Amino acid sequence: MNTVVRFAPSPTGNIHIGNARPALFNWLFALKTGGQFILRFDDTDRVRSTEEYAANIAADLSWLGIRPHASFRQSDRLDRYEAAKADLIAKGLLYPCYETAEELEYARKRRLARHLPPIYDRAALKLTDADRARLEGEGRQPHWRFLLPNFDGDPLSPSRHVVHWQDLCRGEETVDLASLSDPVLIRADGTYLYTLTSVVDDIDTSVTHIIRGGDHITNTGVQMALFEALGGTVPIFAHHNLLTDATGEGFSKRTGSLSLRTLRADGYEPQAVASLAVNVGTSHAVETIRSLDELAADFDLAAVSRSSARFDPSELKTLNARIVHGLDFSTVRKRLTDLGIPAHPAFWQAVKGNCTRLSDAAEWWKLITGPVTSLVDESDREFLEAARDVLPPEPWTDDSFREWTTALKARTGRKGRDLFLPLRKALTGLDHGPELAPLLPLIGAKAVRERLSTATGG
Repeated sequence: MNTVVRFAPSPTGNIHIGNARPALFNWLFALKTGGQFILRFDDTDRVRSTEEYAANIAADLSWLGIRPHASFRQSDRLDRYEAAKADLIAKGLLYPCYETAEELEYARKRRLARHLPPIYDRAALKLTDADRARLEGEGRQPHWRFLLPNFDGDPLSPSRHVVHWQDLCRGEETVDLASLSDPVLIRADGTYLYTLTSVVDDIDTSVTHIIRGGDHITNTGVQMALFEALGGTVPIFAHHNLLTDATGEGFSKRTGSLSLRTLRADGYEPQAVASLAVNVGTSHAVETIRSLDELAADFDLAAVSRSSARFDPSELKTLNARIVHGLDFSTVRKRLTDLGIPAHPAFWQAVKGNCTRLSDAAEWWKLITGPVTSLVDESDREFLEAARDVLPPEPWTDDSFREWTTALKARTGRKGRDLFLPLRKALTGLDHGPELAPLLPLIGAKAVRERLSTATGG
């Protein structure tokens, strides 16, 4: 089987980390199986869908490392949905309904009061041609429902009809179609709902596996019936657990919570975002990775837990730091120059262990270029004067700091923290940071003398 998967966002907002999970799951599955990944924009909501959001989504996926093999928009395929509509009507599986939202809500409450399941009672099937003509004469436009195959002979007498599938994440799953209302496939304004357009697209693009969140499990029973009604092959399904934030709340495009664009702007590495988004809530450990190919090697849908998974920004920060610490200079050279930092491998080697994000290197570069406000304890002024007096001759090398501190120790008798901390505070204005030894040649003899003179008031 040639594996074909798809990720189908609506371009009505920027995708967040919760959307990234199914995108990554599908991509990793395609990588592992040598299959194809389709990016499909579900943009039939023409009011809220925008070109800007579509472009942002494509860019965000690319940043993660996802490179679709094909891409298309539902708004370009309206003729196919019209053909599917006509096909279902001809088969007697799509019927017009004229109830208003208020009437449907009233009927739902009446069923609940009678201790009946609050599902649509198929009253529209009882309408005659004359009834429909009268309703349309009153200005009502029909919405269209798909007749679920949950009856034996008489659709007004539904009975238990269970749909089974072997879910790649959850194992054996079932949905009783008799417990569901016939889904609306077409709104009264003629626009299509996701249920129809998605199935038509999946059939036309030969999608073999549908990997998505567990909130779609009930939809799966409906869609399986629709696949069969349209003469398509039912794909294999996998419903993974959903991501929540650290408090257990879900993510929302509307609120912009943890959008990929925000994470990218905040300086997080795509490998950190991907590793946490994929492995949290599974039996796999969240570990540093170098690429999605590496992540795909151990990817296993069966390892996904049934309970929701919490995406904790603090865990992302820790993971990101570990990844940054492992980046070699050749990997970050251009990114450093983009930050205005001259390409100097010794600098990166010196500071990367102190960077949570690569952009932190810009702050450490200020230690080289200055200006620096020295921190000086009164008791250290005489020591710093001695430090200035025994500075090693130029040119400075990687050994110059060792030569300097050896001479200073012999001159003052200081060692350990009492020797190194006053130098750090005077030269960097901080009581913490990267090792001074590799930074000293970068700062240069002239700047070191000036900072020591400023620190001692000399």
